[in-house]
Amino acid sequence: MFKLNHFARTKILGWCFIVVPTFLIGLFYFYPMVQTFLLSLSAGKGNQLKFVGLANYQRLLSDPVFLTALGNTLIFLIFQVPLMVILAIFFSVLLNQKTLKWRGVFRTLVFLPCVTSLVAYSLIFKYLFGNEGIVNQLLVNLHIVSEPIMWLSHPVWAKVLVIIAITWRWTGYNMIFFLAALQNIDPQIYEAADVDGASKWRTFFSVTVPLLRPVILFTSITSTIGTLQLFDEPMNLTKGGPGNATLTISQYIYNISFKFTPDFGYAAAVSYAIVFLVVIFSIIQLKVGNQHEKN
Repeated sequence: MFKLNHFARTKILGWCFIVVPTFLIGLFYFYPMVQTFLLSLSAGKGNQLKFVGLANYQRLLSDPVFLTALGNTLIFLIFQVPLMVILAIFFSVLLNQKTLKWRGVFRTLVFLPCVTSLVAYSLIFKYLFGNEGIVNQLLVNLHIVSEPIMWLSHPVWAKVLVIIAITWRWTGYNMIFFLAALQNIDPQIYEAADVDGASKWRTFFSVTVPLLRPVILFTSITSTIGTLQLFDEPMNLTKGGPGNATLTISQYIYNISFKFTPDFGYAAAVSYAIVFLVVIFSIIQLKVGNQHEKN
């Protein structure tokens, strides 16, 4: 009987570990992507799909609802991602101080929102930011505003509410990455900065931020991808309203797939618009990050 030596058995076993996950990734990840792209080149209902080429993609450029959803999504991206990353860095630096008591408790409190039930916190946010909610009562009593803010029914304030909700939920998630990075920085670097007489602010901007740059790049890209796919918060808080003021691309995909007359070919084309945006923004952020590293 033919016997394999130890090296050959190890090699075959290694290939078995690689082949199975690769097959599953191809089956459940790449195959649906290819099928979705083929679907985006079709139009029709049910089994009556016909090939239309790039017609669905051309339709995107003249679809006012899609353009509105695209604009809303980019607004959320421009304001929310930098705000969330900055807050995550702030909390991570603050909660990494060795002299701070109850650090574990505070870290848990900041991280807790990202594991909170979406439906539960959406209902709470609706109550807090309602026309007669606690937030409006507080703002009026402190004479910050003269009348209640229409958080849920005003086009601008509804966007602000969605940004607040996303930031509240995901800041703690990004903070964990920065905490891990801060704990891997050699303390001797900070000791050298103290010996050189660097102030806290100078140390932060000249030492901490440059060393956190890879993590900043990572969290920026992942947060960008998450915001471009934003669906849960607008759906549960405002349902895309008032009008289409908070409608996002993902919510528009849901609407044309399940809420209105189903048009799966066009929905697939809108889905690939998100893919295109993710690729573009990721390339831009990687280029900016690499440029800073070279400098």
